[in-house]
Amino acid sequence: MRTARCSPEAAWQRLTRWEAHAAHVPLTTITVTTPPPTGPGTTFVARTALGPLAFDDVMRVVRWEPPARSGSGAAASGRCRLEKRGRAVRGWSEIEVGPHAAGGCRIVWRGEIHPRGLPAALQPLTARPAGLLYARILRGLVAG
Repeated sequence: MRTARCSPEAAWQRLTRWEAHAAHVPLTTITVTTPPPTGPGTTFVARTALGPLAFDDVMRVVRWEPPARSGSGAAASGRCRLEKRGRAVRGWSEIEVGPHAAGGCRIVWRGEIHPRGLPAALQPLTARPAGLLYARILRGLVAG
């Protein structure tokens, strides 16, 4: 979990500009392959490359519930779920953004990454690097 000084709506806008994630992921470009606006069915590709070595992480939005305000002005949490559907990487990510009791917002980003060809016994080794990458993206996109 991370907190940010911005509103849940502002954090949501920053976190769901998929192309902006590339600025915080080394050697990676991101291309949205479906027309706007983002919602269920939106697909994008994170291509990581070092010279001729490259792989694509194909992601599809399967849940899209932006944070909203009730008639009384109270903020409700928003949730987005991505499924990783590439040949090289499978798994999922979920981003939850909601109000924080001390003001601003709280963000929870969790997920699982399963690189193809990695033996099942070694799959848990991807959790730590994935968590560090999520934290790096969060710091970069909602700093302040």
